[in-house]
Amino acid sequence: MRGRQDMKAKMMLMLLAVMLVVAACGQKEETPAAEGTKEDTQAAQEVTLKVATLIPPMTDVLDIVKPLLKEDGVNLEVVVLSDNVQPNTALANKEVDANFFQHVPYMTQYNEANNANLVAVQPIYNAIYGGYSKKYKSIEEVPEGATIAIANDPSNIGRSLVMLEQNGLIKLKEGVGFNATQADITENTKNFKFEEVDLLMLARMMDDADLVAMTPAYASPLGLTPKKDALLTEKDDSHFAITMVAREDNKDSEAIQKLAKRMAGPEVKAFFEEKYADIAIPAFE
Repeated sequence: MRGRQDMKAKMMLMLLAVMLVVAACGQKEETPAAEGTKEDTQAAQEVTLKVATLIPPMTDVLDIVKPLLKEDGVNLEVVVLSDNVQPNTALANKEVDANFFQHVPYMTQYNEANNANLVAVQPIYNAIYGGYSKKYKSIEEVPEGATIAIANDPSNIGRSLVMLEQNGLIKLKEGVGFNATQADITENTKNFKFEEVDLLMLARMMDDADLVAMTPAYASPLGLTPKKDALLTEKDDSHFAITMVAREDNKDSEAIQKLAKRMAGPEVKAFFEEKYADIAIPAFE
């Protein structure tokens, strides 16, 4: 009888031990599960922004703000495209959330031509527009009948022609301003010929044209700066600040506003002042 009682007691103790082990294992599993839930929550809170761009210094600016935005809970994905139409098309089609490569007149032209609703969010820098030549050292040397290469989109056609007028090379119809086209040239005493090409082709035109009008983004890879190498520059560049652009439906979103704040932050300002002082001026305080 006593043996049975001892056996029963041992079985009870074994059962109790098993229950304690199972309970302990359950408690151990709770911690990783809880931690996993916390990580999942953080991942769910992080927002991904896709921003389309083209070339330096635009890509440089986005590389600077990428780790800063990570601190703000925004994962920045930089999408580098190959021409000056794709970034706006991608933004309008909601393939990206913003873009950074253009000035407002170019954006406005795109909106009008494509019934789009792109919106300027934050001006970032003023690029000094200039005319460059491989053949001549001064604008006075450029001969009669010379070929001048300019960008072929309406906003940059007007910008180029206004710069030439400001420097006394041509005269334009009164009041046309930056909407000028070649048809608005009223005086061209040296019979300059104008060749309109895609923005990305301007640098290549240095070998063929006598003068090429372009921004520092295209002159800089050739080792050219407006202050040192341009034969002429425009008188006012604030109208053409390179700007971060979004859509009407997302411009006020928290993530876009965080992007705008970082792109107009002290780190970006210092970058332009230290690396691009000769070609660009920050367009924000």
